[in-house]
Amino acid sequence: MRRREFITLFGVATAAWPLSVRAQQAEKVYKIGSLTAGSPGPSIVGEAFRELGYVGSKNVTFESRYAEDRLDRLPKLAAELVSLKVDVIITWGTLAPLAAKRATSTIPIVMIAAGDPVGSGLVASLAHPGGNVTGTSLMAPDLGGKRLELLKELLPGISRVAVLWNAANPYSALVFKETAGAARTLEVELQSVEVREPADIDAALEAATGQRADALITVEDPLTVDLRKKIAEFAADHRLPTISGLRLYADSGFLMTYGADLADTTRRSVVYVDKILKGAKPSDLPVEQPTKFELVINLKTAKSLGLTVPPLLLARADEVIE
Repeated sequence: MRRREFITLFGVATAAWPLSVRAQQAEKVYKIGSLTAGSPGPSIVGEAFRELGYVGSKNVTFESRYAEDRLDRLPKLAAELVSLKVDVIITWGTLAPLAAKRATSTIPIVMIAAGDPVGSGLVASLAHPGGNVTGTSLMAPDLGGKRLELLKELLPGISRVAVLWNAANPYSALVFKETAGAARTLEVELQSVEVREPADIDAALEAATGQRADALITVEDPLTVDLRKKIAEFAADHRLPTISGLRLYADSGFLMTYGADLADTTRRSVVYVDKILKGAKPSDLPVEQPTKFELVINLKTAKSLGLTVPPLLLARADEVIE
């Protein structure tokens, strides 16, 4: 081969390398694991992946595992995802990432709306997670107190409020503690109503009405998300005003919700997954706290309870369900 021909052939081959490499990268199909303590939730995750250019079966597949509120199943489900050698494990809430962290110290874990990542031992700190876990937190200062304030604004005469919370969830315990502190300031008597599994809900709700609670606060977590319609129906039958932290509770009939925008939090978590798939390390990605909150008022529920929502409160609502 003549020298000029060799140089030309080498140049053409070299120019083609980047295209070949990009083609190989484009063809890679990432395997994403998903783990939750509850049941299948909203399809926000899939939408968020599509917004970032991931298309099912073309460059991403999902392996989803749901404990269906049977917490004893979480370790096995987490181990299944690890055995499948997924590229990243997405987890919901607090209990699922704890199970995933116990199952692997190498596969990246991205939390969606974890309750108290530092207090529960998921990360060393929000700024410097360390290890293989990062993502978004649901926790923000004084959320429990804010919900109690909203109830007092709507119902100035209330003196006793029941709080329904999952005693198996560290996040729920923290929210209850914060709410108890606010109750002392607002001079409201607080009644603790604990649940740990779906079978506890009937007795818990009967306890709330049996002690003549004026209103009900339900702490958001996978268990009460799954039970939200049952809680809403009970509250309607017993004319019990209810508030929780995520808008899907209001969609199910709760009077009000105030808390982090779950859709926004989920999308931000999926951005973490995207960064990790592109080479970022979880230990280098600070955990984000909520930045967008929403107040949702179910006016239909208010009317059924014979309540008039103050105009100022109504004006502050991000959404009103009629």
